[in-house]
Amino acid sequence: MKSRFLLCTAAALAAAALFSGATCMASSDVPLVSARSAILYDCGSGRVLYEKDAHSRQLIASTTKIMTGLLVCERANLDDRVEIPPEAVGIEGSSLYLKAGETLTVRELLQGMMLHSGNDAAMALAIYCAGTPEGFVDWMNEKAETLGLEQTRFANPHGLDDENNYSTAYDMAHLAAYAMENPLFREVVSTKNAAISGRSLTNHNKLLWRCEGAVGIKTGYTRQAGRILVSAVEREGRRLVAVTMNAPSDWNDHMALMDYGFSAFETSTWIEQGEKLAIVPVVSGEIAAATVSAAEPFSYALLPQEEPELRLLLPRMAYAPLQQGAQAGVAQIVLHGQVIGQVELIWDQSTEIEEKPGLFSRLFGGS
Repeated sequence: MKSRFLLCTAAALAAAALFSGATCMASSDVPLVSARSAILYDCGSGRVLYEKDAHSRQLIASTTKIMTGLLVCERANLDDRVEIPPEAVGIEGSSLYLKAGETLTVRELLQGMMLHSGNDAAMALAIYCAGTPEGFVDWMNEKAETLGLEQTRFANPHGLDDENNYSTAYDMAHLAAYAMENPLFREVVSTKNAAISGRSLTNHNKLLWRCEGAVGIKTGYTRQAGRILVSAVEREGRRLVAVTMNAPSDWNDHMALMDYGFSAFETSTWIEQGEKLAIVPVVSGEIAAATVSAAEPFSYALLPQEEPELRLLLPRMAYAPLQQGAQAGVAQIVLHGQVIGQVELIWDQSTEIEEKPGLFSRLFGGS
């Protein structure tokens, strides 16, 4: 493990707010993208590895269906059979050409929506799940609020142009990262081909064939929105999500972003669970001092030249008795002056600790 610069303070146990967007990139390594807005997001650490106008509101076309598909996976039984209502027939844009009264399973409609981008399938699912399209849109906006997608608003379940159906690259990356944690959703969006009710489907996401480790998730296009693409790629235990908006060369943009993210950044474990990080003097007890250890691990995507700083927020001394496993303080991990994460510190029964450079002198004033 890399040496750490430890700052121990007598601050209270209040935790600082997390900042996950700290980004420091070597300009020579950053790819040029055609997109008006773009972002590359590390799902494991929550770090933004690249961004370009990522907080600008844009129309999102059929990537709207990411939210639609997620809600279907969370709220519906995929084996249920759905009778296609008249309201779902003849919707413009991409279509499965569903017929009123035709019956398909929720899974088949979900595949038709996520692989083939069927707008009619999206409408049929919305009506089946919520009773009306409007009711389903309410669910979509409630979910967006729950996820903290502050610059996102939905007006329909399919993504056809509407000035009230918008998001940002930043919000869509967070939505995609969340959706990819759902096993059913992940299974569907990673499927290359499917056959449903006499229809052969091929996933519109060409990255599934072109990009090593691609596992999803959704394409989108309207004349007004331009080409929208949200992708997820997994390599060596890491998952990155990329979003491009209004990108004439989106396939190339995503492959370049993914190659950059996996080659330039490495996920490092900076704190191990149970790692002993400090010793605190104990007053009125049988032991003179007690060790403090990390309650959980902390990992982060880092460039080779980056080395975070560790700040331990601990009392100057503790009063016996101490309860093993109780919270003792907080460890803050700082990069480029920003708090990128924090870990709870707990009292450890042992008084042994692996000596780290500067640790004892900072706690006890030694040389």
